[in-house]
Amino acid sequence: MPLDPQAKLVLDALSAVTMPDPWTIEPAVFRAQVREMRVAASEEPIGRVENRSIAGPAGSLPVRVYTPLERERAPLPVLAFFHGGGFVIGDLDSHDGTCRALANAARCAVVAVDYRLAPEAKFPAAAEDCYAATCWIADNAATLGVDPARIAVGGDSAGGNLAAVTALLARDRSGPRLVHQLLVYPVIDCAFDTVSYRENAKGYFLTREMMRWFWHHYLDKPDQAADPYASPIRAATLAGVAPATVITAEYDPLRDEGEAYAARLLRAGVPTSVTRYDGVIHGFFGMGNVIEKAKLAVAQAGRELREAFAS
Repeated sequence: MPLDPQAKLVLDALSAVTMPDPWTIEPAVFRAQVREMRVAASEEPIGRVENRSIAGPAGSLPVRVYTPLERERAPLPVLAFFHGGGFVIGDLDSHDGTCRALANAARCAVVAVDYRLAPEAKFPAAAEDCYAATCWIADNAATLGVDPARIAVGGDSAGGNLAAVTALLARDRSGPRLVHQLLVYPVIDCAFDTVSYRENAKGYFLTREMMRWFWHHYLDKPDQAADPYASPIRAATLAGVAPATVITAEYDPLRDEGEAYAARLLRAGVPTSVTRYDGVIHGFFGMGNVIEKAKLAVAQAGRELREAFAS
């Protein structure tokens, strides 16, 4: 399908900003420059937003708790949300608009997790933070006013990876029972050889070289690429993980690995829906103020989360 006109406008605006090759600069500098490029998201009205700090595997772990405008009586269902950014960039503010939109669309509480970033904290630090935060939600459900029997995990891009890995860890460690995993154009495999990587290697916001750079900083050793808690598609089996919603974008290097993961989930007997949004680019899910299809995707995610919470 041709590139969505609204996505093209975003790409045209981004192309006007000169960005250096990430291989030539330090991650902290790249983070600052990416913050300057953020597509501003409208601040959707929300019931309540609260910043908190919880005990993480390596010290204090910041989280942000969102309460929706429309909600059922407490305890609320809850989504643990992990932001994207290639394990290297991103924070609570970069995905504040997304978390607000998901809380309202799913009518659930959202707990966004500010996990440790690479390369200062390499694999598996981010995954352990996200799993620990999910356990914390279950253990502190009464205080949070959420239902420990209705916990979902979700994230976009690298956050989608961390949601999938958290679902694996919850299964493997007999952790909290998760009712759903929301995987938005997730990073699923440390490999760069799919058709979508070749078709969308450059020119569509996220590039193949950027993904190589992200993985380079995330992994401590190259052989960790085969670890299923880094590349969840390499797990021996996906049987027993939470049902999933997988959302992909046509003009995205990560498209094929997300869809391959959905196929593996289905073959393992895991209820899974997979939807490709044609004409759009990586990152579109958080661009509802400029790309109409983002609103459709958020509405779908909210609907499928509500169904999971009600089952």
